[in-house]
Amino acid sequence: MNKVLSVITIVVFSFISSNAFSGDDGKIEINGKKNGKIEVKDCFEKVNRGIFSFNQVLDKAIFKPLAKGYRIFPQPIRSGTSNALTNLSNTVTIPNNILQGQFKNAGINSARFIINTTLGIGGIFDVASYYGLKKRDKEDYGQTLGVWGAGPGCYLVLPILGPSTVRDSIGSIVNMTGGDAWYNVTVVNQTQYFSEADYYASRLLTGIDFRAKNLESFESLENSSVDLYASVRSLYLQDRYRKVRNIDKTTETLSDDDWEELDSQ
Repeated sequence: MNKVLSVITIVVFSFISSNAFSGDDGKIEINGKKNGKIEVKDCFEKVNRGIFSFNQVLDKAIFKPLAKGYRIFPQPIRSGTSNALTNLSNTVTIPNNILQGQFKNAGINSARFIINTTLGIGGIFDVASYYGLKKRDKEDYGQTLGVWGAGPGCYLVLPILGPSTVRDSIGSIVNMTGGDAWYNVTVVNQTQYFSEADYYASRLLTGIDFRAKNLESFESLENSSVDLYASVRSLYLQDRYRKVRNIDKTTETLSDDDWEELDSQ
């Protein structure tokens, strides 16, 4: 599996070497128009729009109904599930805290992970917050590359996974090449306690949880957008811009901080 991923990584780097980290997160330009917060080329727009349409069909047929069904469960169950998934995301956040020099946050997130995994029964209960260890923002390898100075590169839309950029896609590949302890435990080194199915179940639940939190937001966006593809692209890029720069502001229309969970993630 790792050999295959290594080959894919090499091919990706070779194919997009001229565009991999192009663009500037700090300029207010998208495709030459000053209507966004970042200069990001939509190099593959025709292909992206096709994949976006495919994802919309899947969303209406599968993910939206699942999200609506998920919201039937009582709030305590949904909150516990969301807490457990957030706790699990620390397996990626903590190493990225360290890589970005956020050593205080790395320590707090490590303490939160230990406390919530044990006393919080796998993270279902946020016991750490009770002890004054408040939740910190999630971090990922795409953000780390941005903090290190890498531009976003071309905008991409991935099948099922949704909005991304070249930089964020490369960051996601790192998860599957040793950067995510949860992936390593479940997929790479299956144990008697966890298996590959546990990893993919957690990824699916993360997507459903995010979709359920934003049902109304997405419906409002669909009804108000002249070009839904362009609106989603703009929101995603603005969200990533803020996260790379650690700007404490929620992206307009979204009620959750996990847009990247749908593409890394």
